[in-house]
Amino acid sequence: MTGAPATGKTTVGRLVAGALRAAILDQDVVTGPFVAGADLDGPAGRALRAARYESIVATACDCLSVGTAAVLVAPFTTERARADAFGALVDRFAAAGASTTLVWLTAPADVLVARMGARAAERDAGKLADAAAYFRAGLLAAPAVPHVRVDATLDPRVQLDTVLSSLP
Repeated sequence: MTGAPATGKTTVGRLVAGALRAAILDQDVVTGPFVAGADLDGPAGRALRAARYESIVATACDCLSVGTAAVLVAPFTTERARADAFGALVDRFAAAGASTTLVWLTAPADVLVARMGARAAERDAGKLADAAAYFRAGLLAAPAVPHVRVDATLDPRVQLDTVLSSLP
């Protein structure tokens, strides 16, 4: 599950994982305690990126090794923008016996700003300080790799149906 902040990745990811009886590996949950208080959009956050993604990817591979499917929830900004990065992820999961479907949740910036304001999470403070600049950074651009587009303004059950109907 990929998308800008507040698109509902966690909500839809949980629904998908439940429907598939799969593990859900949400980057915020798995790595959040280790990076609490860090500015993940700044230099320190960029330095932590590799470790944060490795945590969920390696855990997914462990799940796959014992026959448990996994739904990963994270922005995947590099992987959705660069075919080589996405290809490496696809290859890694293929080696573990799984296919990969990139699900991109999307919504207009004004909807996302309202959702971030409503959830009042500390991690959103910097984003909300200059939301226009934050979203100009390309976060709303469609992935440059194969993906399933999901309108994050729709009811989560409709989003779930869209995802399930797209899976191999």
